[in-house]
Amino acid sequence: MMLEDILRQVQTGELSVEEAKERLKPFDRLGFANVDLHRPKRQGFPEVVFGEGKTADQIIAIVRTLKEHHDRVLVTRVTQDKAAAVRALFPELVYHDAARLLYWKKEQAKTKETDAYIAVICAGTSDLGVAEEAAITAEMFDCEVRRFYDVGVAGIHRLFHHIEAIRAATVSIVVAGMEGALPSVVSGLVSHPVIAVPTSVGYGAHFQGLSALLTMLNSCAPGISVVNIDNGFGGGYSAALIHRLACQKG
Repeated sequence: MMLEDILRQVQTGELSVEEAKERLKPFDRLGFANVDLHRPKRQGFPEVVFGEGKTADQIIAIVRTLKEHHDRVLVTRVTQDKAAAVRALFPELVYHDAARLLYWKKEQAKTKETDAYIAVICAGTSDLGVAEEAAITAEMFDCEVRRFYDVGVAGIHRLFHHIEAIRAATVSIVVAGMEGALPSVVSGLVSHPVIAVPTSVGYGAHFQGLSALLTMLNSCAPGISVVNIDNGFGGGYSAALIHRLACQKG
């Protein structure tokens, strides 16, 4: 709610001063966490919850606060048992098992203003969980997403089959494990930014994704930014920021 709306409701008596203060507070103290309520004002998107290492009860308390103040909730790295505990109280939340995401967005009647989209490109089926984490993250922040999965370099003709649609995107998120070559290939074929996401997929000497990470960091193809291993959320978030700027300029 905008500051002007709150002040107007105080003036008309719809809100008490105490209620207005509650809505204007910058964060909510839960004892174990300080939930940032003003993040949309600073960054455009609400706070996202990192679920790993938190108990189900802690996630429930944070989700309750976020739902009271925002129109969407996104919790990353959530196990099935924690998700079940949260959904027992908030059944409207959706759980994506492969991506380990728990999310909810208030339905909004919204006219589509642009045909622009983010391309999420996945090398192999084993990388799908990280790719879906990136794709759903971007969708949670109101971005149109098109998925191009299982188009790795071992069968490069599969990528070329979709290349015109990929070139038309505002930004591409490219998810790959093994040797991590796919982002370099994609970046050499498109004129927009590429977010590379290495995954911890591969045989012994891939060092749990380190080989893919180093390949992406050392790419000779320009226009690539790299996030950490298995960080689909980081890739989706960065792409959403780029997409939003591109749509504003358009």
